[in-house]
Amino acid sequence: MIDNFETGEILEGKVTGIQPYGAFVALDDETQGLVHISEITHGYVKDINDYLTVGDDVKVKILNVDAENNKVSLSIRATQEPPKKRVNSQKNQVPEQHGNTNSGFNTLKEKLDEWIKQSEEREQNYKK
Repeated sequence: MIDNFETGEILEGKVTGIQPYGAFVALDDETQGLVHISEITHGYVKDINDYLTVGDDVKVKILNVDAENNKVSLSIRATQEPPKKRVNSQKNQVPEQHGNTNSGFNTLKEKLDEWIKQSEEREQNYKK
């Protein structure tokens, strides 16, 4: 019976059906819940069949119990360790500066002082 389940509980279940949008998991003889495709695993899932088959025993976490509509929302992903982030990713590294140390981003205030100085120097050159 659905009243026996609480949000946040982690249980063992058996995959009873797979649809393009998710997998149905039996929690007991009377109760099934749905694991939405986004809750199968960490990352993008194109085809659930790449991760699950009917009859698989899975660990699930109850995300929501809707007793009024007799629905249970489940997550397999919430029972898994999230993947570790790569520390030395090329995407996150700051490029080294070679030669000109003025290259890159400067704040507007820093650049404004520089522009004023350049303008004053040009003005003096024109007066000569």
